[in-house]
Amino acid sequence: MTTSTSRSLTQDWSFTQVGGGRGTKNGEWLAVSQFPTTVHVELLKAKRIPDPFLGLNEWEVQWVGESDWAFKNTFEVSAKEIAAVNIDLVFDGLDTFASVELNGHNILDTENQFIAYRAPVKQYLTLGANELVINFSSAFLKGRELEQAHGKLHLWNGDSSRLHVRKAQYNYGWDWGPVLMTIGPWKPITLHTYNIHLTDVDIRSDVSEALDVGITIDLTLSEKAPGGLASVTLKSAQGSVILSESNIKVSAGSARAEFRFSPGVLGLWYPVGFGKQPLYTVEVTISDSEGNSLDTKTQRVSFRRVRVIQEPLVDQEGLTFLFEVNNIRIFCGGSNWIPADSFLTTLTQERYRAWLQLLVDGNQNMIRVWGGGIYEYDVFYDICDELGILVWQDFMFGCGQYPAYDSFLKLVELEAEQNVKRLRHHPSIVIFAGNNEDYQLAESLNIVDYSDETSDFRKTKFPARHIYERTLPFIVQKFCNIHYHRSSPYSAPGKVTTDKTLGDLHQWNVWHGSQEPWHNWDVLAGRFVSEFGMEGYPNIRTVDYWLADDKSERYPQSRVNNNHNKADGFERRLELYLVENFKHAFDMDSYVYYTQIMQAETLASAYRLWRRNWRGKGREHTAGALVWQINDCWPTTSWAIVDYFLRPKPAYFAISRELRQYTVGMTRKEKKTFTNALSAAQFTITTVLEVWGTNGTLSEKKAKLEVTCFDLYSSWTTQFSKDIVLAPNSSTELYSGDLPGQPVRTKQSEVPRTIIVSARLLDAFGTVLGRHSNWPEPFKFIKFLAIKDLGFSIKTSSDGESVELSTQKPIKGIILDAEGEDVKWSDQAIDLVPGDPQVVKAVGLKGRNAQARFLGDGTA
Repeated sequence: MTTSTSRSLTQDWSFTQVGGGRGTKNGEWLAVSQFPTTVHVELLKAKRIPDPFLGLNEWEVQWVGESDWAFKNTFEVSAKEIAAVNIDLVFDGLDTFASVELNGHNILDTENQFIAYRAPVKQYLTLGANELVINFSSAFLKGRELEQAHGKLHLWNGDSSRLHVRKAQYNYGWDWGPVLMTIGPWKPITLHTYNIHLTDVDIRSDVSEALDVGITIDLTLSEKAPGGLASVTLKSAQGSVILSESNIKVSAGSARAEFRFSPGVLGLWYPVGFGKQPLYTVEVTISDSEGNSLDTKTQRVSFRRVRVIQEPLVDQEGLTFLFEVNNIRIFCGGSNWIPADSFLTTLTQERYRAWLQLLVDGNQNMIRVWGGGIYEYDVFYDICDELGILVWQDFMFGCGQYPAYDSFLKLVELEAEQNVKRLRHHPSIVIFAGNNEDYQLAESLNIVDYSDETSDFRKTKFPARHIYERTLPFIVQKFCNIHYHRSSPYSAPGKVTTDKTLGDLHQWNVWHGSQEPWHNWDVLAGRFVSEFGMEGYPNIRTVDYWLADDKSERYPQSRVNNNHNKADGFERRLELYLVENFKHAFDMDSYVYYTQIMQAETLASAYRLWRRNWRGKGREHTAGALVWQINDCWPTTSWAIVDYFLRPKPAYFAISRELRQYTVGMTRKEKKTFTNALSAAQFTITTVLEVWGTNGTLSEKKAKLEVTCFDLYSSWTTQFSKDIVLAPNSSTELYSGDLPGQPVRTKQSEVPRTIIVSARLLDAFGTVLGRHSNWPEPFKFIKFLAIKDLGFSIKTSSDGESVELSTQKPIKGIILDAEGEDVKWSDQAIDLVPGDPQVVKAVGLKGRNAQARFLGDGTA
């Protein structure tokens, strides 16, 4: 009796350009450097193409994605393997249109990058050497053929033919990414021998409001197993057995085991910051009637109660949209995630962990896997489980009017079923969303009738409603217990996606749309803001990398720099926000600095104002903010807060400060009051300061609020403090009144005093729990002091791995750097005031002198 056994085919692969061409000569086969792999990766390593991440080289390699390629492998099959009742070849992922031959016999044709394929091959195998050949057709050309057959549809980003192709959509180019049409075997290929094997292990937990845990394990076998038995064992992370049940009958080819645990017996999984992340394993073994093992599967699981709460608010219209885990309502501060590389097979487990650790180190607790990339590798979700990161998972449809003809729907159904089954056991995944912005696109085209919930949408101009409102919710409900949301953004049935009182919102009226000032984030808020952003240049080292030593291109408007920013109209938008707010310089280094500080100010302001909206139960006016985006797929200028090389931009640190357990926030607003209804000349202008605090813990926090005001141009200063109590898991209003030291004005020509306000939260020991400085805006009106008059000091520590910043005058927007190799700083975009020195860790500084850029540093 054969035990189910799989082995990966990773050795002795080679590839060729079918018919010969720029990649290889006709009949020339090149050995691959790794497996799995894709064509660009191998051509680059073989020095057959230039690096598409440098200069304008992206456009030198477009022929690769429009060519056909083949991969081949010779593998040995043993006598023991060939004796198995069943032998399958399993392809976890082929990108995308492939025809597979084994020893000259066609065994498989594929047309979906997101599907795993299984082909029975026992009849074609021979003892000893066997040849496997995979012929890949150009996905771009195939897509164009499908478009010709089925019709051209509308979209944002990329070539319209992508809508017909089930392939990572960002390959076609996006407003942050290049056109690089990958092709090849991008996931493992295994030889599977078995008599009978487990085709599905469905482990579901039901955690009640009382937090007792019910576990249901459904087993499905490849065929009936007369006299067969299964055993199920639940183990803790330390490997100790919590329960074990054997002699479960599987004769009919399926079985179920059910268990229930009282509250506290099993540890519950919590998001980071709210508790631990205990990880258990379930081991399932099936045996034949004589006790011989047929198959074993192990799956890591955790237990938690997750609800998406949509209920009325006590003081505003609409409904909440929030996540509750184990009866705790969670403010979700996080990021959107795009694929971390244009060439996915180059991603390692270490890079994934580094990315996700950055998220947690930045005090974020949620990541949204965006719908134009991939259903991520298993390791991505495994790490999220370990770190306590909540995952919002889109299905892979993005910014398009997707079709719903029969052959397309068939692919989608299998894709959705496979990926829901693959992902459902991860405690981190708390929501599935049907797509990214497809309803928004439909609204822009006026092709969606929200009054109609019952038609056959396949016959309308928005055929994919059938996918999002019929196919996907059915599959999600059938195969898992995870909440389904029709789209991101999506408000509610019958409502437009821009409704700020319902569902989730993509707030792009800063940058796109009406191009609002970032100071308006408070009025732009939604119940859950799942996208918003601002562009900023990456680290100057990253810019110099893509410039590839071409000094003639080292200025902001150069051709190469333009090619490394894919956003439509980015010059106008960047400059609009810069010129509205900053007196700035145009040299390359300065442009990097000013766009970075602008991005930091914009994004920190959003998190600050929206956390204020988390006001306690029944008043969760904003329950989440996910910035677009945390990462890049290549070296570029984009909305990312960390660049391709994992170098955090200053905005990353500014967001991190706003997502600390305890924060303090301020606004200053001018109030103009007319003395009578007729006069336009008779009025008073007062300046109102508001201060609030936030508490991300589940206990109230006693602290002292200390507010200090400084006049930039004199020695005047004033301070007040008060004992305060921060309500648990909520914001708390702390002060509202006239800005100290600011006179009432009666004429527009009266220039207000340049008063900087510093607010700090201090615990009983004087430790700073949170700090924030509020400056008069726009910054461009401020006449900054000469550097010599600031009393600014940067002292490197004795170990050379941190610096202390201090000043005698307020300083805005400090960004630190050092000559030579990069330093890992613990903070950036720092506001500094007298009497409040700050220590910044500087891993890799190695005693070098730190340099600082700041507003008013003499460059503009």
